[in-house]
Amino acid sequence: MYFSLIIPVFNRPEEVKELLESLSQSDFKEEFEIVIIEDGSTFPCENVVDSYKETLNISYYLKYNSGPGDSRNFGMGLAKGDYFLIFDSDCIIPKHYLTEVSKALKQNYVDCFGGPDKALDSFSDIQKAINFAMTSFLTTGGIRGGSEKIDKFQPRSFNMGLSKKAFEVSGGFGNIHPGEDPDLTIRLWNLGFKTKLFPSAYVYHKRRIDWDKFSTQVNKFGKARPILNSWYPKYSKLTYFFPSIFIMGFFVALILLIFAQDLLLKLYFFYFFVLFLVSTFQNKSLKIGYLSLIAVWKQFFGYGFGFLESFIKINILKQKPQEAFPELFFKI
Repeated sequence: MYFSLIIPVFNRPEEVKELLESLSQSDFKEEFEIVIIEDGSTFPCENVVDSYKETLNISYYLKYNSGPGDSRNFGMGLAKGDYFLIFDSDCIIPKHYLTEVSKALKQNYVDCFGGPDKALDSFSDIQKAINFAMTSFLTTGGIRGGSEKIDKFQPRSFNMGLSKKAFEVSGGFGNIHPGEDPDLTIRLWNLGFKTKLFPSAYVYHKRRIDWDKFSTQVNKFGKARPILNSWYPKYSKLTYFFPSIFIMGFFVALILLIFAQDLLLKLYFFYFFVLFLVSTFQNKSLKIGYLSLIAVWKQFFGYGFGFLESFIKINILKQKPQEAFPELFFKI
């Protein structure tokens, strides 16, 4: 099996340098190729790519900006491999990753897989706190941490494998972003392909982000979900409503406080206290434990409000997704 690593990038040459450096340390003994797709960047990474061409088999392509999904499709269309491994440019790849993927595919082949993400010690405290929010079993991010059902896993495109056959049959990613990865997964299911979680195939996901960007990101995640639910109602889950229920419940708790009823608010405090303890223990840091509370708060409220807005526009007002949220759709 010949792997083609597909990496879209937009204005992130330093990230690409870290990613390629990690791949140069791979313990994988077989040949593989790396396909870098520069998605209309004004700060290209071509010089970085050139510096690794003697140690890695890299192809570099510059195209107009059309979003990460279309750029991945572009790269897969030009790749030579029969199995594509898709990463975001802000990932660092453990040296055993390719070996673990090869072993897993030989033992239990599947046309599409996903892996979890972790944080390196070198990441900033905010990055570690956001990673906790996005991966913990105590939050909506558990699916990225590997807690979703293993044999019905929705891979995320920062760490995703896709066979050439599945790409050709499905047509690859659509033009919604975010949400292009669950959209592709569901279309693959409908076409008869299977997906799977490979727990040992994790990456270090750096998440180039601050609090404001994180809030914007999770808000878009929330907006995308009702759109996907309207496209694929069979795969809608009650759990997708939880962040919105969480924030509505919090406002109910504040109203009840006026009437001297504080039990519900105490439950919220207890939940965040547990989050603090778990994050502090996992990260061995009181500071990161505290920052994790901010991250989870922003995660729930950003996603929850985005979901509510989208649910009202899509399900109640019956607006077309592209008209209601043009910022979620790239023009291809």
